[in-house]
Formats: sequence, C-alpha cells, structure tokens
Amino acid sequence: RGAAGPVVTMMPGETPPPPAGTAAAAGPACANCGVLQQNINEYVAALIALKQKMIDGDRLLTEYQQKCTDILYFSIKISALRCQVEQMLQKILPLEKCQEELGSLKAELEEKKVCL
Repeated sequence: RGAAGPVVTMMPGETPPPPAGTAAAAGPACANCGVLQQNINEYVAALIALKQKMIDGDRLLTEYQQKCTDILYFSIKISALRCQVEQMLQKILPLEKCQEELGSLKAELEEKKVCL
C-alpha cells in the first residue's frame, strides 16, 4: 500500500481542503472567482439601486396621497363656498328689485315736489 498523505483532523461542519493540483486549490486567484466577485458586486449595486427606487417610490406615493387628500378637502370647501355664494345671490336679487322700486318712488316724489 502507498502513503495516503497527511492525516487532516477536521471539526464538524468544516469542509476538507481541495486536493493539491486542482483549480480550487489555487485559491482566490482563479479566474472564476474574479468573475463571481464582479457579478456579486453588480448584483449588490443593483439591489441598492432598487432599494433606493423603492424608497423614492414610497415617498412619491405618500406625497401623491397627501395631494389627493388636499384636493378632496379643497373640493369640499369650494362646494361649500359655492352654496354660500348662491344663497347670497338669492338674497341680493330681491334687494335689487327693492332698490329699483325705491328709485322709481324717489323719482315720483321729486316730480310731485316740483309740481308743488
């Protein structure tokens, strides 16, 4: 029998080191590790950008909802003001008629005064 190599004692959950001469034994210098690291960096950057867009989207949605609430509030106020204007106009119309009648009576009185 030949020599099996050095005996390596491992802890539970630990993975054995790769055999000598394999690509994985070369460590972080392998070509795939660089590509993998680049892909991870791009993925993390994309996730950060997506998270920022979600935050911006939430902020814009909150602003939009506030503006919708404001529009509803002001629409109700405008409706109330229109009702008040309509009521005022209804009160003004009889007063304008009375003013016309008063003007006519005043003119009649002036004529009678001149005649007297």
